[in-house]
Amino acid sequence: MGSLSLDFPVVQAALSGYSDLPMRRVARMLGASYALNEVVLDRLVIQKGRKRRAITTVHPDDHPVGGQLMGAEPNAFAQAADALVQAGYDVVDINFGCPVKKVLGRCRGGYLLSDPEGALAIVRAVVEAVDHRRPVTLKMRRGMDDSLESERKFFTILDGAFAAGIDAVTVHPRTVRQRYVGPSRWPFLRRVKQHVGDRIVLGSGDLFCAEDCLRMMAETGVDGVAVARGCIGNPWLFRECRELLAGRPVPPAPSVPEQGDVIARHYAWTAESYGGKAAGKVMRKFGIKYSELHPMARPVRDAFIAAKTSADFQAVLTQWYDPGRQWPPGIRRTGPGHLVAAGARMDVQASSLLDL
Repeated sequence: MGSLSLDFPVVQAALSGYSDLPMRRVARMLGASYALNEVVLDRLVIQKGRKRRAITTVHPDDHPVGGQLMGAEPNAFAQAADALVQAGYDVVDINFGCPVKKVLGRCRGGYLLSDPEGALAIVRAVVEAVDHRRPVTLKMRRGMDDSLESERKFFTILDGAFAAGIDAVTVHPRTVRQRYVGPSRWPFLRRVKQHVGDRIVLGSGDLFCAEDCLRMMAETGVDGVAVARGCIGNPWLFRECRELLAGRPVPPAPSVPEQGDVIARHYAWTAESYGGKAAGKVMRKFGIKYSELHPMARPVRDAFIAAKTSADFQAVLTQWYDPGRQWPPGIRRTGPGHLVAAGARMDVQASSLLDL
């Protein structure tokens, strides 16, 4: 993507409320080639204060990392993009995809897909402010709704953004109105990739296992994929993707002790970032998602839900991830809400997906 070369086409998407420094570290530890910080408002980047200091602090081991911006005004977007470059982010990403109601009501995120003129003014301002110092990328949804007018506006923004100088686009093939309900239309990604030719397109949407990631690339021709909800509580997905794309079988699901080791590492990094007193509260939402891969998922989930302090969180790890106990095999996620026992190695090979 522009001056940034990645060794692997599966990346961690920006995830509001989740993709902080500890989550990005865990994703890289398990194979992600690139990760994006959670989306931030442009004004929080340019206004002095604690939040700005936190956003513009890029740790030496947090590379390559993308900073995703959201806003409604070209000048503020440009100032924030320049601040991210100066802070050390490797990519500046523009969010035209957020479907949250309060975001749309303030003419941000996915709303801009209904306003090509305003959207492209933002893109041009950001590209000019960054001035080739970093790649500039764009996150989009398929449009505001299923109308032909909405689709026309999507392609107007897409073409205009590449003409303005962006280096890549990530497309989620649901509409803003869909939010996360209903099918993610992967055939639309094929149309986008065919339309833009050799320009870089990453796909997103309904990527919950390694097979999903490779199948999206095989079926649509996109250059890579950005995994979002599918990697919350399942960072092993990146390792599985690397194995599968290398032509090897998908490895077994992580054992309970291995899960516990990763969760403990995630907790330690969270305590480092937020302080030990707050770490338990921050990690609670991650623990709930991690519990899905535990063979006794329901009581583990309940235990994480009940955890209110760091001591509570550590007690859950001690009880439910004890390496000294004989645990059943871990669980492997195969889709949204689809979990299978996976004591044995999966037989799926990369060639069977890439030959589609």
